[in-house]
Amino acid sequence: MSETLRTGGCQCGAVRFRIHGELGRASICHCRMCQKAFGGFFGPLVSAPPEGNGSGVEWTRGEPKYFQSSVNIDRGFCENCGTPLTYRYPGGLELAIGAFDDRGDLAPKIQVNYASHIPWVTTIFDQPVRDSGEDAVKQEQIISFQHPDHDTENWPAKGLHL
Repeated sequence: MSETLRTGGCQCGAVRFRIHGELGRASICHCRMCQKAFGGFFGPLVSAPPEGNGSGVEWTRGEPKYFQSSVNIDRGFCENCGTPLTYRYPGGLELAIGAFDDRGDLAPKIQVNYASHIPWVTTIFDQPVRDSGEDAVKQEQIISFQHPDHDTENWPAKGLHL
């Protein structure tokens, strides 16, 4: 069986990873800890392959720092830019879906801790959509220091700056 190469990392590029093996279940978690850890409405995560026999997560540049958010849970993040990267629990590791370079096929298949969801989160995509043309001029003025969505041989440890 051929392995699908998966890569990803933080916003500034100080932490990068490569996946060896198949990813597991993609989910969104509505618990309050995930809301706070991601600074969002929920935490989008996918389970990583277990370590061993050529599988698991390989940190190819830097490594996450960890915050113990509860008795059994550590949450990994980039210490430079703050990007949430991992959810580590006894016996497993999940990765933030948004940290992957290619996320197109990582649609969540289940919602967990739904009892803690923010009531209006189920209707946010029913809201009006602003035409992207209105934002085009502003977007052209942005100079991004974000790491590109692919591995780079060299990248400044604390991100790109002018």
